[in-house]
Amino acid sequence: MDITNIDARIAAQDWAETRTSLDARGSAILPGLLDADTCTTLSAWYDDDTLFRSRIVMARHGFGRGAYGYFAYPLPPAIACLRGGLYPHLQPIANTWAERLGSAVRFPVDHAEFIDRCHAAGQKRPTPLLLRYGAGDYNCLHQDLYGEHAFPLQVAILLSRPQADFAGGEFVLTEQRPRMQSRVEVVPLQQGDAVIFAVNHRPVRGGRGDYRVTMRHGVSTLHSGARHTLGIIFHDSV
Repeated sequence: MDITNIDARIAAQDWAETRTSLDARGSAILPGLLDADTCTTLSAWYDDDTLFRSRIVMARHGFGRGAYGYFAYPLPPAIACLRGGLYPHLQPIANTWAERLGSAVRFPVDHAEFIDRCHAAGQKRPTPLLLRYGAGDYNCLHQDLYGEHAFPLQVAILLSRPQADFAGGEFVLTEQRPRMQSRVEVVPLQQGDAVIFAVNHRPVRGGRGDYRVTMRHGVSTLHSGARHTLGIIFHDSV
């Protein structure tokens, strides 16, 4: 797999528009972040146990239905490339959000330095993951928080083809504003598209300044076929 192609595709994204969308909606799509061949190769990795530190069957934990595996260190070069290449574009947004939310936390420019911070706090297990859903599977609304240190943005990349490899299985975001009912958004993705979204909270501008909005994400029920997704989480787990 040519990781220089991944670097080029990251660089080619409209990062100014991405920031605008994240500030306005709490999510943004990176169209065509991965090509079809890369998506197919990554999907096939799911069956290679040597790549993963652990596997989770969601029904056993009440998370939904389906399964996923957390990649082991050292991460495969393509996964490390995505994690390290996306982070510098998201780090300034993360720091701006922290400031707007009144947090003293600031995220370093270099992702390796942030991982060192996680490891010093006992968060030493890698969190990038590969998910597979079959007919009838779904992922309950949740947040991917694994310890004291959490980067406020994460990325999910659809590796399968909607309406060809699977039907149903839409990526869903919910937003809970204070004293308001939850708002739901279905994010339309094609094979190779990525969605960036808030892990936990995001700031929203109100009449009296910024306030905190809680975000959750999940996947609706798959009607047929099989759906593979790559998740890039930038903090490590305890």
